[in-house]
Amino acid sequence: MTTEAGDHSIVTRGLTKRFRGGQVAVDDLHLSVPRGSVFGFLGPNGSGKTTTIRMLLGLVAPTQGGWDLLGTPMPGGVSAVLPRVGALVEGPAFYPYLSGEANLRRYDAADPAADPRTASRRIGLALDRVGLTAAAGKRYRAYSLGMRQRLAIAAALLGPRELLVLDEPTNGLDPQGTREVRALVKEIAADGTTVFVSSHLLAEVEQMCTHVGVMRTGRLVAEGPIAGLLGGEAVRVRVETPDTAEAAAVLSGLGLAGVRTGAGEAAAELGEQAPERVTAALVAAGVAVRGLAVQRPSLEDVFVGLTGEGFDVDG
Repeated sequence: MTTEAGDHSIVTRGLTKRFRGGQVAVDDLHLSVPRGSVFGFLGPNGSGKTTTIRMLLGLVAPTQGGWDLLGTPMPGGVSAVLPRVGALVEGPAFYPYLSGEANLRRYDAADPAADPRTASRRIGLALDRVGLTAAAGKRYRAYSLGMRQRLAIAAALLGPRELLVLDEPTNGLDPQGTREVRALVKEIAADGTTVFVSSHLLAEVEQMCTHVGVMRTGRLVAEGPIAGLLGGEAVRVRVETPDTAEAAAVLSGLGLAGVRTGAGEAAAELGEQAPERVTAALVAAGVAVRGLAVQRPSLEDVFVGLTGEGFDVDG
């Protein structure tokens, strides 16, 4: 086991999937997911995220390349590693007329690696972990969208997991359900489990994740800690004013870079200047200031700059 593999829950080396007809879904993927992280795997629909997950879990064979899960080379280590990995890929099918607990019992019974003697204890722990103990006896069809997604995550947590893989866990949820799943992911990570979250919702990833990788047309175009990616972008100041030319002159006079004007506004990179000093200089120059905002970079800014296209910000 290499040092890199030991420090990372997922490592891929040139992972590639080419389908019949020549379509390349994943192209030479080199990915490193640190242990203990909440890793956001970003990209628009069709960028190769789900195909990558299916290869990682041994559901689809790669055309070429290799990968490690939890420090073990795959696919040879599938039988030893997968019991330590929980996964939610497109969601398991639950019976609407059965309770949440009864559904988990059926799900657990279908797992050949699960010990039936410990089923009740493990199901109880999984329900408690996702906050569904009080609703364990309620029929699935009466669950809210957020409760249904939490039950699906409980199914992935029926055994002790070192890695949890979630494919679009907040897709289609209302705001309350999204908050529930986001809080749950953070709690699971706080217990030491690495969480790998595939998503196309930038705002969710920004609030939930510590690290991120972004895919575009099958290729990885950025990877690293979120703080590091955002730190490479400049903080800007935006002034709302009818005196755009005069405001731009003041911003330039203060030594701010990247000054530009638009309809009813002027903006520049803030640099080391204090916003209050910028405001005072504008007022002293007689500029009519209707509003002043400090704009910190977001994931959307970073990835639009990297890829030249946007993603869904909030669904």
